[in-house]
Order: sequence, then structure tokens, then C-alpha cells
Amino acid sequence: MSPSTAGKKKTYVVEHMEPEMGAWSTLEYAIISRESAASGSDFYLTSVPASLVSNLPEALKPYVGAPLKVTEEEVTKVSSGERDRVCLLDPRAEKELSPGDAEVFDWFVFGGILGDDPPRDRTGELRKLGYEGRRLGSLQMTTDTAVRVTRIVIEDQIPLDKIPYSDYPELKLNKNEATQMPFRYVRGNDGKPIMPEGMLELIEEDADKSFDDFF
Repeated sequence: MSPSTAGKKKTYVVEHMEPEMGAWSTLEYAIISRESAASGSDFYLTSVPASLVSNLPEALKPYVGAPLKVTEEEVTKVSSGERDRVCLLDPRAEKELSPGDAEVFDWFVFGGILGDDPPRDRTGELRKLGYEGRRLGSLQMTTDTAVRVTRIVIEDQIPLDKIPYSDYPELKLNKNEATQMPFRYVRGNDGKPIMPEGMLELIEEDADKSFDDFF
């Protein structure tokens, strides 16, 4: 991050828009937590049912407090007083996210679950709040990928079109089976799409399930 953007901590917020927390979401939230800790940023899970706040999956418990904050409150409450510094990552926004937005926004809000296939307009519920929006391109991303891409643009100051991507990658499940993921991912240094630890195993458990079954 450039010196001009380094002074203000960035906060990433996922509105958890489900009554439960499935295995897929748990793995995504865990990797977002790890990457937030590494970058010195905060990660909020908002609108989480009280029953989940007090009974989080074991994989998330090590991150609670720093960087992960889990609350029943909506994003409007946790970002109170900084409304003009909140950016909604919205696939229908007119403008794309750019490195210059690091000077404009401190809060970046995502409507879970971004990784629905086919896509559902989960962000529509947040759009009603009136936050300024930015989009991350035209291809569908998983929630952790959307946060990762936003972090790369905002904190690393790399434009969207300079990020290495892996689009609709085919994952080899075994010697006879493969599945194509219907999402865009960031491509890692090893040339493979960056996914949460344990995600491939989760997909392998039942390759016949629809993606909605994992959330």
C-alpha cells in the first residue's frame, strides 16, 4: 500500500445472509480471516443469527477478536458515522474498483453468498442502504475471492486488469473425475487458483452435489 493509503486500516465486511453457516462459507471465512490478519486489516461478519454468534464453527474460533468480529448487528451499525467511507461491492455498479478508491473508502461490504451458481442478486438487499458501489468485473466470484481481489486493488494498489486470474478452472477430483468451477479465482504463484484450505476435499466428498448444498 502506498504511504498515502497506509494510515487508515481497511475493514472488510461480509453480511452473512443465511440462517446457518455451511462448510463452504466456513472455509471461505477462515481464509478471509487469515489474509486479513496478514495484512493488518479487520474482517466483520455482520447480520449473523444470535445462535451462530455464540456457537461458531471451530475453524473460525481462533480468529475471533483479531481480525474477526462476529455480530448480530447490520453493517449500518458497525460502520456508523463513516457512511461516506463505505463501499458496496456490487456487480451492478457503474464504476469498477480502482486503486484510487483506497483514498475514498475504508469499509468494503460484500453480500454473502457471492458464489451462488447461478448468481442470485443477494447484493440487492444491501443496495437499498444507499452505499456507493464498485464492481469487480463481469465474472462471478466466490466471497473469499471477491475480498481477495478487493484487498489486492486497495492495499497492494494493483488494478483489476493486472491481477492474474483463473477463470472457470477444472479441478481434478480423481483419475476419472473432474469438475469445472463456475467462478473466477485469483491465480497463485504456483499457477493454481487460490482456494480455501479444505475446499477441494469438500468438493470431492460429493461431486454430485449442487454448489448450493455446500453453503
